[in-house]
Amino acid sequence: MKKGMILLFIFTFFLLGCGLNNNTKDVMPEEMPSDFDFSVKFGVGKKNEIDTYEDKVTKDLVDDGTATINLPLTIEEKAKIYEKMKNINIIRLKELTPRTECMTKPYSEDEWKITINGEKITPYISGAYCEKANDENKLIDLRNYIRNIVQNKVEYQKLPEATGGYE
Repeated sequence: MKKGMILLFIFTFFLLGCGLNNNTKDVMPEEMPSDFDFSVKFGVGKKNEIDTYEDKVTKDLVDDGTATINLPLTIEEKAKIYEKMKNINIIRLKELTPRTECMTKPYSEDEWKITINGEKITPYISGAYCEKANDENKLIDLRNYIRNIVQNKVEYQKLPEATGGYE
């Protein structure tokens, strides 16, 4: 009887330990880690990019190709972006592809690469679908927030305007 109770105790302790590890893996650190960086490619053909790994921004000029400039974000800007990512718990976003057969063209895509405490996450969304997935708007709102920060910088405003369009 004692042996059975001891084994049950050990087994229960083991299961609790496994559950705790899984939960903490899905929670972002409270403070922005020193290795926090990200890139997001977006738009038709993913020709726009904001990349804090390389401190570069690329703008899609449509008919005139692309323009890339060196444009680092400040620590404060990155901290605000990290806070937004933490608020949506970006490492737990799961529903990024809608359940539909309906497709559109041309379409926009968002391809992310994010480093947090040595872990890389790579969310991806496609605007090819007629409907949006549950978590998709969270990433779109985040991308638009970041894009707004970049577009308000003087260096970005000096880039040429896009000409033409996508059909």
